[in-house]
This record gives sequence, structure tokens and C-alpha cells, in this order.
Amino acid sequence: MNTVERIVAKRVHDPEAIAEAAAARVRAKSPFNDKGAAMIIAADHPARGANAVGSDPLAMADRGELLERLCLALERPGVTGVLATPDIVDDLLLLGALEGKTVIGSMNRTGLAGSSFEIDDRFACYDAETIARMRFDGGKTLTRICLDDPATPSILENTAKAVNDLAEKKLIAMVEPFLSAWVDGKVKNDLSPEAVIRSITIASGLGRSSAYTWLKLPVVADMERVLAASTLPAVLLGGEVKDPDAAFAAWQKALALPTVQGLVVGRSLLYPHDGDVAKAVDTAVGLL
Repeated sequence: MNTVERIVAKRVHDPEAIAEAAAARVRAKSPFNDKGAAMIIAADHPARGANAVGSDPLAMADRGELLERLCLALERPGVTGVLATPDIVDDLLLLGALEGKTVIGSMNRTGLAGSSFEIDDRFACYDAETIARMRFDGGKTLTRICLDDPATPSILENTAKAVNDLAEKKLIAMVEPFLSAWVDGKVKNDLSPEAVIRSITIASGLGRSSAYTWLKLPVVADMERVLAASTLPAVLLGGEVKDPDAAFAAWQKALALPTVQGLVVGRSLLYPHDGDVAKAVDTAVGLL
């Protein structure tokens, strides 16, 4: 019985196995590896309809292949956890792939890629109550701040609510802010240092307490000045990488800054240009 058949059999005949696996799972002692850094694999892209990697528009749409790549990545030394939506986390629980790993639940995915309502990114995946009940470690929000879109205040308000709910349960609230704009009918994130600084200062102030808030931030130019905008712990996101060597060099430089706690990387490690997942993950871990 292959991976997909095993999962489907459990989902059909024993759906309680997911909750049982979560209850029995050995939790991570901390988000960090023995080098004192977090190395989290991100896999929440498909739930937003963002299945493309490079020139392949459906690269992440084969769930069996995605799970195989995820399991391989999670097995590599130094990898500390995963960030994903409930469907993928449930699959990984059934496969026993999350023992001793940090689990960050993705909370808002309704801002579908390429849609006319992309900024109106409502919270329809994990909530803080479920994350706590499943014995996970935190929740992640994508918080795009679009000054010309009237949906932005509700996104900020709901992000603040998620920060509050997670903080009350002493769980990490991982906020991924962008200053975004509509350009030719598409949402574009402004990755200039000034825009990222502005997004950081806005996101840092959301919620009644910042005690459990972490920032998930892109690596852009002038990161020393960018990260001086907040004292909140930060993890660096990977995004889609066209030049692996340049990306790894930029990550390594940014990792030396005092607020940076590690990496949260998805497509560039799960679907590297040369197809070697283990090598890509090991290279990223080596930067830590």
C-alpha cells in the first residue's frame, strides 16, 4: 500500500486516527535545533491556489509527491518543523512524520492567488483553539497591507484577534506582513526596504500583547536597517528562488542579525532546480 492509499484508508475507515495521532505525538522541546535556530518547512501554498513552482503551474498539486518531498525534508538533520494547513498537517500526522517537530498552523488562506478578492484574506483554516487542542506550537497569518483596498482594516483587525487568541494560550503568533498594492489587476508585494520597514512597524503593533508575536519576513536589500524596525523575533521566508546561490548568500548574511531566529522556507527547498530535496535542505540547514 503506497502513501496515498494508506492515508485514504485511514481517512475513510478511521478518521479519529488524526486526533489520536495528534494526542500521542511527541512534541518538540523548542522551535530550535542544536544550533539554536529554527528550520521550518512551509507547505501552505496550495490552499491559496498557489500551486506553481517555476514554469510548472501545478507542481505542488500532486499531493502524494508533495508529501514524499515533505517527509524527506522533515527527516533531514537540523529541520525543526513544518508550517501548513490542516489537510497537509493531518496527512503528516497519519504518516507519523511530525514526531518531535514544531507545528505551525496556517490560519488565513481565502485570499486566493490571482483573485479579485485576494486582499480580503479571511481566517478559514486553523484557529487558536484548534492549534492548542492539537498540541501544536503556533499559528501563522499572512497580513497584506494594501492602502488602496478597503478590505485591509478587517485583515489587520482579524490578525490582531489571532495574535490575542494565540497569546492567551501562550502560542507563537507568526505574522507575515507585506505592504501590497494592486498593479494591473494583480496584487504585488512591495519589497523595497522602506516598504518592508513600514509593514514591520504596522504588524508589530497588532494585538493586546506582543509577547508571543514573531515576524516572518522576506530577505530584501539593506536587511540590517530593515530588521532594526522591531525587537520581535523574526524568521526569514524563502519564496520562490531563481538563483539558489544568491538566495543562500542573502539568507546567510541576514541570519547573523540579532532578531533573526531561523528560516521558514517552502518551494525553493521542496522543489529545487536540480530536484535534490535533501541537498537543498541540508544546504539551508548549513547556513544556520
